[in-house]
Amino acid sequence: MVKAHEASGAQMVTVAVARVNLDPARREKTFLDYIDREKYTLLPNTAGAYTAEEAIRIAHLAQGAGLGILLKLEVLGDPKTLLPDVVALLEATKILVKEGFTVLPYTSDDPIVAKKLEDLGAICVMPLASPIGSGRGIQNRLNLKFIKEAVSCPVIVDAGVGTASDAAICMELGADGVLMNTAIACAEDPVLMAHAMREAVSAGRKAYLAGRIPMKDYGSASSPQERFVGK
Repeated sequence: MVKAHEASGAQMVTVAVARVNLDPARREKTFLDYIDREKYTLLPNTAGAYTAEEAIRIAHLAQGAGLGILLKLEVLGDPKTLLPDVVALLEATKILVKEGFTVLPYTSDDPIVAKKLEDLGAICVMPLASPIGSGRGIQNRLNLKFIKEAVSCPVIVDAGVGTASDAAICMELGADGVLMNTAIACAEDPVLMAHAMREAVSAGRKAYLAGRIPMKDYGSASSPQERFVGK
């Protein structure tokens, strides 16, 4: 994990609060002990919550354990698809923002919901590319475009990335970042995949800023020549 973090160039690492022993009296080490807090911003998340109440409780546990007010908010709808329950997500976002948390919500790729989250005070929106851990890459490019048009806050694609080309496409479409775990953690060579993701995110961002050529139905000579005129 440490080597993968270094290879990825990540600046932020998210941690599932409900899956970590936060007891200050614990003797055994957890993976939190292997994350350099001077180098990486820790982003606690509410993974495993299926109601707004559960998510809020996990957020309070993280804050009480000294993990701060920065929070990736997840409220899942069901254990089969792991798609977000956007109604509960909106409810939890409203409450936690009022309580002073800095909320980064994991959401569906719905531009209407994204705008509502921003209006409630979320500092960014984190739409899925495809279901968590599916590795299918972005399934609805058009919706990402609509989300970018709907909100003024950063858009970070979260969930579903499978390989480097998926990350590059997300960035080429205008995403401000990509959050991932499974694509790296479950790769045959996680450290090499982390490095590939770093290059893909960089290349995709540069391509977005450079501005791609328009798509055409027919061929177009890359080196057009003016008509030669004989003497």
